[in-house]
Amino acid sequence: MGGKSIDIDGRKAGYHVFGSGPPLLLLHGSGPGVTGMENFAGNIECFSDHFTTYVLDLPGYGASDPVAGQPDIVAAHAVVEFMDAIGLELAALVGNSFGGILAGRIAADHPDRVSRLVTIGGLGFSLHAPFPNEGLVLLTEFAEDPTRDRLEQWLRSMVYDQSIVTDELIDRRFAQAMEPKTLATTRVMYSREALNGLAGFLEGPAALDSISFVSRIECPTLICWGRDDRVTMLDRSFLPMRLIPQCELHIFPQCGHWAMIEQKAKFESVVLSFLRRGEG
Repeated sequence: MGGKSIDIDGRKAGYHVFGSGPPLLLLHGSGPGVTGMENFAGNIECFSDHFTTYVLDLPGYGASDPVAGQPDIVAAHAVVEFMDAIGLELAALVGNSFGGILAGRIAADHPDRVSRLVTIGGLGFSLHAPFPNEGLVLLTEFAEDPTRDRLEQWLRSMVYDQSIVTDELIDRRFAQAMEPKTLATTRVMYSREALNGLAGFLEGPAALDSISFVSRIECPTLICWGRDDRVTMLDRSFLPMRLIPQCELHIFPQCGHWAMIEQKAKFESVVLSFLRRGEG
């Protein structure tokens, strides 16, 4: 099935749906030129053999209209609104990076809506790595001066295997990144002002607010991380791994921020086993 859209209080939400079976919702990360299918197209065949697989474009990305407000809060709310709009009472959630943060917030705030949770980078709090790290700095540089070269530099920070960053990938992502709505979303999230504000927040007493919600995640949870992630460092995984009662942590070697792309076969094997555990 191809791309669809649904109107939610006058705002369009774009999504794709594939396969049949129990519902699975895939939530993409942030950054220039990202969409749901850009993150997860390569994993659809695996998951749709077992699940009705929904791939959502988050607000301000792809075919979805933006929503004003604090990005993680409003986007998490928008995902729940999407679930309500299509009649999805309960689903397993898989989120990459920013999508993993959203999925974690939804699991904490709406425990009756999430059966299992899988995150890929993102969810957590850095204990040792400096802030901002390389990937975030490159995102900010692109937001300030959006050129193809700057996009390529950022893409190369995302992966361990540099051969993944082909000219075709760069061109495709740059074309989407320069779409006005998408570029505006990038500038809201990764302006220098936003980055400086986040740095101040993470160094103050309010920093606990950015991680405290994970202790309320009740569902079985699998945290996936690339050992060589230069965007969200591995040490971010330690607190949620300890604080979430039913949490498992899987670390992929020779892997950056896109485990679902860079270690596709291993990622799908691990995640599918986790999602289907306990089936009769």
